[in-house]
This record gives sequence, structure tokens and C-alpha cells, in this order.
Amino acid sequence: MSVRTTEEAEPGAEDGRAGAAARKREQHGWYFYDFACSVYSTSVLTVFLGPYLTAVAKAAADSEGYVHPLGIPVRAGSYFAYTVSVSVIVAVLIMPLVGAVADRTGRKKPLLAVTAYTGAAATAGMFLLDGDRYLLGGLLLVVANAALAVSMVLYNAFLPQISTPDERDTVSSRGWAFGYTSGALVLLLNLVLYQGHDSFGLSEGEAVRICLASAGLWWGAFALIPLRRLRDRAVVREPGAGPAVSGWRQLVATLKDMRRYPLTLSFLLAYLIYNDGVQTVISQASVYGSEELELEQSTLIVAVLLVQVLAVVGALGMGRLARAYGAKRTILGSLAAWGLTLAAGYFLPARTPVWFFALAAMIGLVLGGSQALSRSLFSHLVPAGKEAEYFSAYEMSDRGLSWVGPLVFGLTYQVTGSYRDAIISLVFFFALGFVLLARVPVRRAVRAAGNPVPERI
Repeated sequence: MSVRTTEEAEPGAEDGRAGAAARKREQHGWYFYDFACSVYSTSVLTVFLGPYLTAVAKAAADSEGYVHPLGIPVRAGSYFAYTVSVSVIVAVLIMPLVGAVADRTGRKKPLLAVTAYTGAAATAGMFLLDGDRYLLGGLLLVVANAALAVSMVLYNAFLPQISTPDERDTVSSRGWAFGYTSGALVLLLNLVLYQGHDSFGLSEGEAVRICLASAGLWWGAFALIPLRRLRDRAVVREPGAGPAVSGWRQLVATLKDMRRYPLTLSFLLAYLIYNDGVQTVISQASVYGSEELELEQSTLIVAVLLVQVLAVVGALGMGRLARAYGAKRTILGSLAAWGLTLAAGYFLPARTPVWFFALAAMIGLVLGGSQALSRSLFSHLVPAGKEAEYFSAYEMSDRGLSWVGPLVFGLTYQVTGSYRDAIISLVFFFALGFVLLARVPVRRAVRAAGNPVPERI
């Protein structure tokens, strides 16, 4: 069923300065959702929760090092990776329905509010994670991670509506830069608390739990800004059953409709694969650093802080490269850099922070740009009026289907007992993604979706 906004297909069609000013206001508000939720990805998923939940699982493990969620024997060192996989499978089941409902009703903001505050509440609840409560930790991780993924469907779906085609690389890159800026700021505060926990009268575990919970409070507080500034667009749809009744029918229709745009699907396949590698590195890097390289938690925090700072530079710098060389070529260059970085990571010696910092710097320079440009490139391949539906498929590639990488990482460790083997296994995702993306004719894909082709893409 075709659903279109009542405005022009091309965003920014409003006349005069008032329209441009309104668009800029929405863009500035849109940036702040990245600012709000990125602290979860940074402080929770990347830095603290992996090592902490692993330690909690080990405290609950039997004499052979296994925990038994639902009676299933799981090596304690693999529990976090498996839980991440479960969380994104849950998100897969929810995201397409939410995207279809958002496009049918035009009410993205209320849905964004529900998912944002569900995730923020689950994250704040991680303060209760102590002792051997690994099952509680796994449950809160599943809820928070799935809520974040669903909220990003709605957030990303605003991008084609608040920016013109020639603005999207810049707007998307600035959103990522805002996110990495907030991640760096909060992580710096976390570092002060963690390093000085004795002087604050806290145990190390209490300091970690406060850092986890503070990410949820930050997420909830700054989500208010986009919820005030973004506006829903009215839609014109055929009369029939309400969206709650017809959501699954709309999902089936969306999947069938996407077959009409095979080049868009080709891009999604490439993105699914290489981004699976990106998301796995983000979620498992701290586990690799603590368990395999035997680095202190404070070293990991400083390394991730370095990633955050350089990711801002990388996102803005690669945005400029995209204006000169096109988004596709710039992304391909970043994928080559990702593969080389992971290969170097395999050979890092243990207990040598300086080499880990060098690796973090390499990751930071390509992380933000590869994500921002992938999002803006996909926005050109979405038929007008179907933004949330198509971005639900994109988000399934971004976070929702990024369960294969953590699963491969966890299985590799379970079989070999080596995190080095686990980290090198991820090179495959970047190599295959590079090959598939290189084969996508993006200009033809943009035209096939019925959108204007930017000068550089």
C-alpha cells in the first residue's frame, strides 16, 4: 500500500527563508538524539557492560566455567556476546512492524518517545546489576539494545524529510559527530569517577554500576530536545483497518515492495555484512582488551575516549571526502582500513597499552565516517513516503541483523578459547562487504528509487 506525506517528496520544498530556518531547526533537534543515545553505545555497550557482565557471569559459573541460562550450558566468557545476539534478534521481530506503523500513521515522534524511554529506563536499571545477577544483566541488555535499535529506525527515517539530497552527507555526518562528542564527554566523566572511586567512597563495582545507570539518565534527559523540535508529517492513506491491526500486513507489503528496487536491496546486503563487522567490533573490543590483552579497565576507558574524539574528526573529515569523491568511494576506502586495522589487532602484544591506543586511533578515524556516510547514501535509495519502512530494513542491517558477528565471535572463542582467533574472524565481514558494495551502481539505484541524483555520490 502506497503511503506518502502530504508535503513534496523532496524535503526542503518550502519557499523562502522561513522554510530553510524551519528545516535547520529540525536538523539541530535531530542531531541531539545522537547526542542522547550514543552514551549507551559508548559507556555501556563498548566499555563497561561487556567486562562487568562477563565478571558477573563468571561469579555465577560452575566449576567448569559455565553458566546455565534456561538450562543451556554457556561458557561465561561467551555470555555477553550471546546476549548481544539475542537482543538484536528481538529487535528484528519488532522493527519492521514499528516502521510500518510509523509510515501508515505519520506518528514517528510518539513511537520514538516510547522506544527511547524504554531503553533509557532499562539502562538506568543496570544499577541493580551486582553479585551474580547475570540473568538480570542479560535481560536489561536485551531490552535496552532492542529499544535503541527500534528507536534508530524512527530517528533515521526523519533524515530524508529534514534535509535536501545535497545536504544529507553533511547532516548525517554532523549527527554522528554530535553522538561521538557526547560519548566522549560522558566517558571522560566516567573515567574520573572510576579512577577515583576510592576517594568518592565507592567500590569499583559500585562505580561501574553508577556509570551504567548515568548513561540511561543522560539518554532520557537529552531525548527531550529532538522530541520537542522534530515534527510529524501527515500522511495520505487508503481507508481500512487501524495500523495496529494492519501492521503485519503492511510489513509483508513492504517486503514485497522492496523487490521492485533490487539495487536498494543490493546495497542493504552489502551494508548488512560489513556493518555486522562494525557492530561486533564496537561491542566486543573491550572484552578483547580486558580478557586477551590483559589491560586495566582505566586503559580501556582512555582507549574508547580516544576513539570518540577521533570519530568526530573522522565523521566530519570523511563527510568532506564524500563531497569531493562521493560517498561510495569513501566508504570503500574505510572498509579497507577496517580490515587492515583488525589484522593489526590480531598481533597486538598483551599488557602494552600504547599499541592498543594506536589501534583505537585507527578505529576512531574510520568508525564515524563509515557509519554516517552509509546512512546518508541509503537515504537516497528510499522511495518517498516509505522512509520508516525502508529504514526499518536498514536498521535491521545496522543493529537488528548484527547478531551474526557476535555469534561468530562467541563461537570462535568457545571452540578455540582464543579471543585473538575471534577478532581475526571479523575481517571476513569487511572483505565481503567491500566486494558487494563495489558492485552496486549507486547512481542507477538512486534513479530507480525515483529520487534526484546528487552531483557527487
